[in-house]
Amino acid sequence: MTAQTTGSSEIAERYATALFELALEREELDTIRSDLDSLASLLNESEDLNRLTRSPVISRKEQGKAIDSIAENLKISLLVRNFLGVMANKRRLFALETVIRNFHHKVAEHKGEVAAQVTSAKPLKPEHEAAVRAALKDVVGRDVALETLVDPAIIGGLKIMVGSRMIDNSIRTKLDNIELAMKGI
Repeated sequence: MTAQTTGSSEIAERYATALFELALEREELDTIRSDLDSLASLLNESEDLNRLTRSPVISRKEQGKAIDSIAENLKISLLVRNFLGVMANKRRLFALETVIRNFHHKVAEHKGEVAAQVTSAKPLKPEHEAAVRAALKDVVGRDVALETLVDPAIIGGLKIMVGSRMIDNSIRTKLDNIELAMKGI
């Protein structure tokens, strides 16, 4: 399993680097970042899209048509649509989530920002996202590029990952800690 995971992350890194370099060359970093945010949100919300990107049963051609249709409906730029087409043709859509994450890290690094991942039980409102970004900026001393994820399993609170540091203030973790403490009594 480790070899497969390593291979997958290497593939994602290569694809993210290629997309980053194309976006930088064409001066479309913000557009591409926005397109990938839309796609990441849909991946996070749609079980069908996850199945499409991960299923070995769906042919390259079917994956390509489906992902192109989705990209067209999301009004995604031609560069990202073509990029998704290449990924589908090469049977690499399974790595799409990691490609998006790696792309965001590359953009953040390029802009002198720190990449942070924030997980909440429900989507953050824009004002809450801004507050989290400002609080993290105060802590790390640099602008922060936020990647927001939704995981209802955490029940409430936030999980924040900045670099290798994790701040887990989720209700799920607090309940687990209480359960462990009670077992010790």
